[in-house]
Amino acid sequence: MESGLSSFGENYLQEAVEKIAQLSNSAISWHFIGPLQSNKTRQVAEHFDWVHTVDRLKIAKRLSDQRAPDMPALNVCLQINIDNESSKSGLSPEQAIEVANSVALLPNLRLRGLMAIPKPSTEPAEQRQPFARLRALLEEINTRLDNSQKLDTLSMGMSGDLEPAIYEGATIVRVGTDIFGPR
Repeated sequence: MESGLSSFGENYLQEAVEKIAQLSNSAISWHFIGPLQSNKTRQVAEHFDWVHTVDRLKIAKRLSDQRAPDMPALNVCLQINIDNESSKSGLSPEQAIEVANSVALLPNLRLRGLMAIPKPSTEPAEQRQPFARLRALLEEINTRLDNSQKLDTLSMGMSGDLEPAIYEGATIVRVGTDIFGPR
């Protein structure tokens, strides 16, 4: 924050809530980027500005219902399982189109975009492929949404693959390990 950053992402809810409370007088935009279970939606809806890991319509509805009406709309990204990995959460690209239409209509949310964590690779050309598919999916979803609902965010790329993600249109990269080191 002292270096000029104003957006911070957190994977772990308890750690995040403590930091948010300690820095409550700061102009920080808080992004929840961890797995989101139903029993955690209330705290996320109450404390965060963004959620990058909406992977089910049920979670989106809970966030919308639990967001205080006097707060700004909660910015959300749909988490896409872009490589169809059984070990990862996220909507399939086909599901994302249907869910996007429903989430865009929820009153206390603003659907902003898509998020993905592709299979690990050290080859930049391989790294770019899933990011290009995510960008194409965002473009396809945008053809189906009203102009007032168009998506503008691609949350993709982390410390090990942020350059290929940026090349393919990332608007938010999640750089943790390169700044803070391994957990």
